[in-house]
Amino acid sequence: MDLSQNTALGTGGGNGMLATPVNDTAAATTVDDPKQNLNQVINSIQKTLGLLHQLYLTVSSFNTASQLPLLQRLNGLVTELDNMVKLSEKCNIQVPMEVLNLIDDGKNPDEFTKDVISSCIAKKSSH
Repeated sequence: MDLSQNTALGTGGGNGMLATPVNDTAAATTVDDPKQNLNQVINSIQKTLGLLHQLYLTVSSFNTASQLPLLQRLNGLVTELDNMVKLSEKCNIQVPMEVLNLIDDGKNPDEFTKDVISSCIAKKSSH
């Protein structure tokens, strides 16, 4: 049931009060919240990982009867990846190339953070 139906029927949150429609300005402010945008991307990444796991299970035990579930999971994955791209466009996050190189080399990206902090401490103590 959408909000207009809620208001028209006079029902709210179950406490006898009418639901107040959300104005567009408040909604736009919420959407532009960097922390919320990041959380949406994180949730999308987690959902994508779950979809990839389901896809792996379907492929690893594939037979002709599992063709439809395989196609549905592939479509779900494509849809979620598309959603992730749209959500990520609202985030302004820059990942240093060194971090990506560490990940490509199979290393923990926390090493980069540790090295940067150590470098800052060394510079601070030398001044």
